[in-house]
Amino acid sequence: MSVLTSNEVQEEILTNEAIKVQKEALTSKTVIEAKNVNLFYGNLQVLKSINLKVYLNDFVCVLGSSGCGKSSLLQVLAGFLKPTSGEITIGGKQHKKPTPDVGVVFQHPNLFPWLSIEKNIAFGLRMQSVPKTERKRVVSHYLEMVGLQSAAKMLPHQLSGGMKQRASIARTLATNPKVILMDEPFSALDALTRMSMQSHLKEIWKKTQKSIFFITHDVHEALLLGTRIVVMHPSPGRIVLDIPNPLAKKDDLPQQAEQSKEFAQLSNYLLSVISNKK
Repeated sequence: MSVLTSNEVQEEILTNEAIKVQKEALTSKTVIEAKNVNLFYGNLQVLKSINLKVYLNDFVCVLGSSGCGKSSLLQVLAGFLKPTSGEITIGGKQHKKPTPDVGVVFQHPNLFPWLSIEKNIAFGLRMQSVPKTERKRVVSHYLEMVGLQSAAKMLPHQLSGGMKQRASIARTLATNPKVILMDEPFSALDALTRMSMQSHLKEIWKKTQKSIFFITHDVHEALLLGTRIVVMHPSPGRIVLDIPNPLAKKDDLPQQAEQSKEFAQLSNYLLSVISNKK
């Protein structure tokens, strides 16, 4: 097999997988949408003309250099920041402030240090006045899903970094949000733990069918996890590429995927798009 140039890779992606995904999108349910979103900090424009849809069971990975507005976009989608113009909708309804419909997982787990892992996971349910018996059932379900049954009674400081992040993901899932926003959740982890967490998250996504909006600096991580790849450029932050991930429907193990020629071609292509900031 000959090695394709970046332009040939782009053409192949857009003429094959992209057309298929675009057709599927016409009948897919839009979970969260940004419509012509602009964001200014004073006179500085941070986001420009952002139009983005996240569909049911989408796993959208967002790439871009530091300062391109990835985290600002996530905060707007979460309702933490109000756009200067444009709007965010969930299921067609305006979304202006944080709600249980949108779960957020940050780079650091932010668990309550004085609560056990099971009580951390139950916290959002308690705030929603979910009955105790139902809380117990839900917490048990998600403890099992993230493989933390044996750590249920432990405090956060007794857990490794990866275990804490799994607990954070379980806490977010427990409130049954429509979409989960993740801001570089594995960037603080060592390489082996990060690989393990990527596998855990992929399995959780398959089991829950949740829509995920995932920010990362790592092209390989995006290709291993995402069903779609979005690239942003800075000054101001804007979307320059939104394509399906042709590798998403393959069942290769991460190590097998990363060793494939297609993986290398796509990785090089995405790196060229990220670095070309014209």
